Amino acid sequence: MSQISPLQAARATYQPKLPAVLSASGPFAKPVFGKATKSVADQAAIKKLFPDTYGLPAVKFEKGAKRKVKALNVAVILSGGQAPGGHNVIAGLYDGLKALNAQSKLYGFLGGPSGLIDNKYMLLDDAIIDAYRNTGGFDMICSGRTKLEKPEQFDKVIVNCKALGINAIVIIGGDDSNTNACVLAQYMIDKKTGIQVIGCPKTIDGDLKNEWIEVSFGFDTATKVYSELIGNIMRDANSARKYWHFIKLMGRSASHIALECALQTHPNACIISEEVQQKNISLNQIVWDLTNLVIKRASKKMNFGVVLIPEGLIEFVPELNPLIAELNDSMAEGTELGDQFNALPDMDAKIKFVEAHLKGDNLAVFKPLPTFVKAQLLGDRDPHGNVQVSKIETEKLLIAMVEANIKAYNGATGNNVKFSTQAHFFGYEGRCAAPSNFDADYCYALGYNASALIGAGLTGYMSSVRNISKSADKWEAGGIPLTMMMNMEHRHGKDVPVIKKALVELDAKPFKTFAANRDKWAEEVDFVYPGPIQYFGPAEVCDRTTLTLQLERA
Repeated sequence: MSQISPLQAARATYQPKLPAVLSASGPFAKPVFGKATKSVADQAAIKKLFPDTYGLPAVKFEKGAKRKVKALNVAVILSGGQAPGGHNVIAGLYDGLKALNAQSKLYGFLGGPSGLIDNKYMLLDDAIIDAYRNTGGFDMICSGRTKLEKPEQFDKVIVNCKALGINAIVIIGGDDSNTNACVLAQYMIDKKTGIQVIGCPKTIDGDLKNEWIEVSFGFDTATKVYSELIGNIMRDANSARKYWHFIKLMGRSASHIALECALQTHPNACIISEEVQQKNISLNQIVWDLTNLVIKRASKKMNFGVVLIPEGLIEFVPELNPLIAELNDSMAEGTELGDQFNALPDMDAKIKFVEAHLKGDNLAVFKPLPTFVKAQLLGDRDPHGNVQVSKIETEKLLIAMVEANIKAYNGATGNNVKFSTQAHFFGYEGRCAAPSNFDADYCYALGYNASALIGAGLTGYMSSVRNISKSADKWEAGGIPLTMMMNMEHRHGKDVPVIKKALVELDAKPFKTFAANRDKWAEEVDFVYPGPIQYFGPAEVCDRTTLTLQLERA
């Protein structure tokens, strides 16, 4: 790294906190095994696919005595999108491995899973690790979205790891990346390699969680960054009093980010995808609810407001979900229609082709959509062959539809409701921020804990640090089998094992708290301005967790 800022210099001296058991015993903590576990769904199918890692017990670490451990060679990769704190996971892993045996080595494979396959790596040492402690980003070894899922890929990984004497692989990633870790762990057992595989829970979306994984790392920092930006916009909106701000927030499937930001900032409206799906709320109803809110606030001379929209909303709207599902299946690469579709010269031709082949309700939904939305629905697919909902400008779609309603309302009533708008998408702004104290601590603990799991000889586990709504000395360290989170889903035209995404629960405290207050927030100016993340100062300011976590664990 080159020149660093004064904040970076100060943050470099921050010593992350560890759970008491790891502070006392280091990576020599004693694993205590619980009862056999089972997958969240599709138990028979998951057990058949993962015969050696299915049913493993959950592990809790207790105080243990130092013992002699051979020098270990460990590989680590960052997989998928960035999340604040990734460097601290690596730092914690490094420190834990060196505590097990000073001769242990940590190899950072470059560019994510492709680095493992192509044998591109760097040996991490004190100088490299110290330069990246408590920093944001994944630039130490970078990340990638290559999927580790094919036998020929696994075989290359084995060859590369054997050449370096690798004993274990740590995969830091989200649900898809840890699904790959689960598959890789079983493959390593099948091939009798002796190579352990450990996962770490990363995703700012917050959708990788359960009883043992209370939050995925990066969610805390990202939602604080977004809430600061939303608060700034709210202050501007309340000052200028002439714009409606429609803000789309990251969250590919779940609405955890939107919900947390709503709890922190009190917007005039926040759409929760899971509620839309459960209550079967149509796109037209969403638009009319927003239209009526604009009209009601205008009657109070408040021609301004803030609306939060989750990135994946369009996939949860009842009439749009079947349309997207048909587009995913019928236009998939390798199908007859998909190959014809992909051969067409431009988007106009592709739109006409799709309209000629869609039928019934899906055609009726597709045809009236604005052309820019049609083009985004038919654009480049994600690695699974699915529509990339993140590229659909839902915020602009809602603005256009509300604008049309307001124009019709003004024409019919003779009123002059003003509706001037600004559209925003907050995504990349939060992914590489310097981690909050919480994420700096949590990530370091996850990495250090992973070294203890490796030292205990475990494989097919995810690093788990629990009770994290309390102070760090009360955190509990351990691990859960990756198979515990798995279910079968239909992707790319076939059923495959994947870690089940955790969506917003409408009967849980975070959503109930939001629902109890949203009517008040809708019609008033009850904005909250959280300000920037605080790294230095009183604990109640600097070490606070998200409101979601506080409410869930109250």
